[in-house]
Amino acid sequence: MANGDVEKSGLRAAANPSFSDKNTSDSDLLERIGRHQDRDAFASLFKKLGPKVKAYIMKLGATPELAEEITQEVFVLVWRKSALFDARKSAAVTWIFTIARNQRIDRLRKERRPTLDADDPLLIPDDIPTPHEEVEQAIIAKRVRDSIEALPFEQREAVRLSFLEGLTHQEIANRLDTPLGTVKSRLRLSFEKLRLSLGEFE
Repeated sequence: MANGDVEKSGLRAAANPSFSDKNTSDSDLLERIGRHQDRDAFASLFKKLGPKVKAYIMKLGATPELAEEITQEVFVLVWRKSALFDARKSAAVTWIFTIARNQRIDRLRKERRPTLDADDPLLIPDDIPTPHEEVEQAIIAKRVRDSIEALPFEQREAVRLSFLEGLTHQEIANRLDTPLGTVKSRLRLSFEKLRLSLGEFE
């Protein structure tokens, strides 16, 4: 049932006293709605409890306009969920006011959710490479891998430990059980070979 239908039913109830059966309890009205989708029962319930629900929501901090809107939402849910009401577990008023409270809490959560600024630098993605740039980067990456693989084993291992594992020269020397001067020499020679191999990309 749409919000507009809920509002129309409430207005009909206010205009037509026959819709308001004072001898019928709220629980009975809810059960009639749940079992038979009884619009007259719904209109009576809306007339009896609508103003109370609105006042309750306003006590929870909502403006009159927002309270009216939430009240409409509450009675839409009452219509849809009335079959779930169990008079043995709670009174009709308690059941409906619980729905109202939950709707108000949902609105508060939405209001307090931070909005995102589209111009925030943190939300602006990095430049996306063009297809040409992606191909060029792939070519360079392959050339680097091939150039490293072409190094002698000792130099290749020193480069791997330095750049891939991030070890210091001393840590590399300890790992390889090799003098520090030898490690520095291997890295220097490997850099010279890589520079010659990759010179066209500088």
